Amino acid sequence: MSTGDKGAKSGDITVVHLMRHGEVHNPEGVLYGRRAGYHLSELGRRMADRVAEHLAERDVTHVVASPLERAQETAAPIAKTHGLDVATDERLIEAANVFEGKTFGVGDGALRKPANWRHLTNPFRPSWGEPYIEQVVRMMGALDAAKDAARGHEAVLVSHQLPIWIVRSFVEKRRLWHDPRKRQCTLASLTTFTYRGDRIVSVGYSEPARDLVPPHLLAGAKPVKGGSKAFGA
Repeated sequence: MSTGDKGAKSGDITVVHLMRHGEVHNPEGVLYGRRAGYHLSELGRRMADRVAEHLAERDVTHVVASPLERAQETAAPIAKTHGLDVATDERLIEAANVFEGKTFGVGDGALRKPANWRHLTNPFRPSWGEPYIEQVVRMMGALDAAKDAARGHEAVLVSHQLPIWIVRSFVEKRRLWHDPRKRQCTLASLTTFTYRGDRIVSVGYSEPARDLVPPHLLAGAKPVKGGSKAFGA
């Protein structure tokens, strides 16, 4: 640790868990994105309860969620377990996407219409939605705010798969453009950032509700090397 780290003191360790919400009730199979009205399924509520049990003995003093219903509902049992209220941070919201509200896939849904192909021209930005770098900026802001609110303790932030994966990739110094099938961020998973002072010193990943996740949602999720990564002091 550098002696110049702002706010750093001996033993000043803060842990921020960035959690993906549980399963959503979505019988139409649409890309719901930021649309209102999408709530946790019964299975999703079980996932949220499982993670609340997993974190019950942890020193959680701050719980925050994206404004979307599925994130708020996932955060609720965690906050209740620790006698806390759920705060809302708009920066944790799902990434914007032009295909929101449509079914999406190769050979079906929105991709069958040539008019939509123009949105697929630049996977590096990406051209179909919120730029990756903008997601990094807002998610790092949310992480830092939670770190300050829970300094010396632990915080839980409930967000969405893409923003979580993008900010983790940034912290671990990976490229931001990627194959979505290879994201290590399953439903109700925890991506955990450990701070010493104001500096992130390690990133970890765990799946407390893995046994509840439907197999077809795990099939394409290939773990990346370095599932837990420490950074030099």
